[in-house]
Amino acid sequence: MITTINNEHKKVYVPNLRFPEFEGEWEKCKLLKICTFFSGGTPSSSNKDFYGGNIPFIRSGELHADSTELFITQAGFDSSSAKMVEIGDLLLAMYGATSGDIAVSKIKGAINQAILCIRTKQNKKFIESVWNKHVSKNLRKYLQGGQGNLSADIIKGISFSFPTLKEQEKIANLVSLLDERIATQNKIIDKLQTLIKGLEDNLLDNPLWEKTYLRSFMQFFSTNSLSWEQLSYEEGEIRNLHYGLIHGFQTRSINSVSLPMIKNEAIPKQYTLCQVGDVAFADASEDTGEIAKSVEFVDTIEGDTICGLHTIHGRDIKNRTVVGFKGFAFNSRYFHNQIKRLAQGTKVFSITANNLSSCYVYLPDFDTQKAIVKLLKAYEEKLLVSKRLLEQYEKQKQYLLRQMFI
Repeated sequence: MITTINNEHKKVYVPNLRFPEFEGEWEKCKLLKICTFFSGGTPSSSNKDFYGGNIPFIRSGELHADSTELFITQAGFDSSSAKMVEIGDLLLAMYGATSGDIAVSKIKGAINQAILCIRTKQNKKFIESVWNKHVSKNLRKYLQGGQGNLSADIIKGISFSFPTLKEQEKIANLVSLLDERIATQNKIIDKLQTLIKGLEDNLLDNPLWEKTYLRSFMQFFSTNSLSWEQLSYEEGEIRNLHYGLIHGFQTRSINSVSLPMIKNEAIPKQYTLCQVGDVAFADASEDTGEIAKSVEFVDTIEGDTICGLHTIHGRDIKNRTVVGFKGFAFNSRYFHNQIKRLAQGTKVFSITANNLSSCYVYLPDFDTQKAIVKLLKAYEEKLLVSKRLLEQYEKQKQYLLRQMFI
């Protein structure tokens, strides 16, 4: 590849980065001139005879999938304005949260009114890629007022620059290779997460070990109620663990160096500092799947750290566990099943320190605990490396989109 520098005085339609065998300007044109378009419809949801058939019904959240959740019957298809698309058709989501999402279809099926099918003799992967380069700009331009909807007329009027079909194909092949690597990396991450969770659930649920209630070895401390507005990643002396961060952590343990700090004017008068081996539980969640999710402080704690809003701060005061074991034990399936039975609420579920005290864990000897922590931590480290690698692939793709497309 070579870098082409555009003339400063004249608009030249060439990309910054290009395969060396190609030259000449790209041609700018509206999608209307090189594509045909159609959208579909939805069979009446009140007629059960229209659903449960053998025609895949593709919805806007399933553009990248190779299967669908819903299927419609031939009667449902005939009664509505649903349209059939083929494998390889270009599909674009026009409405709602997925507005602007685009993909080459992996499914032959019917589409509803929220999806626009785009057919063209140009390279579809090239159009998908150039659309993704400009999607944020186009959404800002055309989705004024926060309505979140595109239209066929808007899309038809959008202009992109196109090279020859041969150059389109070569660029598209490169992007496809990178997309395949990203997809493979996502599968690696999914398998690692499944493996870690499976080991966690099966290794730790062992009734042959000592059944130990938390009230017999854990002490719980009061926490603060500071909001995000009172925290900063730039200034402060005391770090603060907000419950929202617990829900987002990728591992069962943390080092507090990643946490925000409390603004000096917001430091509470009384607090309990976290120690290595302490645990923080999230005491609130919108679903029982995340209620009482916990993290354990491991390694060194960089500076003073306290637990904040909607957290429960716990400490093993009897030294019954090795550092790292509680983070896995308190997130295991058998422990979480106890929590779900105790969680209170309707829209938002909550748990208290008293609730936690009534739960139990199975505790093996220290050597067994250390072996389990070593095994699970090794897989967690592999997971983090895999996620960092995925981030690099995605950054590489974004760089290519910026440089190889106009």
